[in-house]
Amino acid sequence: MPQANPELIESLMQGAIDLHCHSGPSVMARAVNHEQALEQAAAAGMRAVLFKDHYYPTGPFVDVLKDAGKATKAEPIGSIVLNNSVGGINPFAVEPAVKTGAKVVWMPTVSAANHIREGHRKSLLPTKGKMLKQVALTVVDARGDLLDPVKHVLDIIAEHDVVLSCGHLHISEVWPLFDEAKKRGCNRLLVNHPSYTVGASLSDMKELVSMGAWIEHSICMFIPNRMKVYDEAFLKAMIEAAGVDRTFFGSDLGQTNAPLPVEGFRQIIGLCLSIGYSEEDVRKMVGTNAALLAGLGTNKAAA
Repeated sequence: MPQANPELIESLMQGAIDLHCHSGPSVMARAVNHEQALEQAAAAGMRAVLFKDHYYPTGPFVDVLKDAGKATKAEPIGSIVLNNSVGGINPFAVEPAVKTGAKVVWMPTVSAANHIREGHRKSLLPTKGKMLKQVALTVVDARGDLLDPVKHVLDIIAEHDVVLSCGHLHISEVWPLFDEAKKRGCNRLLVNHPSYTVGASLSDMKELVSMGAWIEHSICMFIPNRMKVYDEAFLKAMIEAAGVDRTFFGSDLGQTNAPLPVEGFRQIIGLCLSIGYSEEDVRKMVGTNAALLAGLGTNKAAA
């Protein structure tokens, strides 16, 4: 495939947004910390970076960076992941998180029952040292009905108009979660790496979009590195299933022995151009759509 013009790639980096940056500090091995990730994004002309950690809320780092004058060129964004380390699906953790900079609330990832089943024979998201064994979490009871604490969390998400991500739940759990979320006024629904761990099919992706969800693809899964699992043909099939207007990329990078998040964005821009997407399409998928979802510069996400 033809290589994209480096100047065009740098042009498309301007205003790009990463809603899935795994910077540190962390109990997992990280190549950059939050300040470094933000500095690198700003130097590349990116608009915003969301810090995601599987074990603690990152919102307080946003205020620290802003107070230190480190957030003048790119906006830092916080998030919270509802794993065992914050009490699981815990409204008492979500409320202060969204009041201290969190714009995305992720359902369980490393603590999700689905994630634990997936990792039974291989280590998914290993930590630097041995940790307590995770207690499996789900959002539904034995009858498939949504649990009451989940409903309470959804009410907080709706009240503060932040993003609900399905985390690493299985697609069978995502349907009742999103159905109830819509009933309770959650306007920003997100599915990350839909085919990986979540287990969504192409037809599922179409249906998710039809109910108002956004699809985020992890850059690390498509560019050359140790975490690559898919080729460009499958990437194109997923983009076509959801549509350019509902698809965007997050780096899902920051790990050691992997491309830095900013470099990941450069590579995915080049890849998308090489498989036939226009400059306008690519700009949507690396910036505009993420801004709409997260409410950056707008009051409500597009319906």
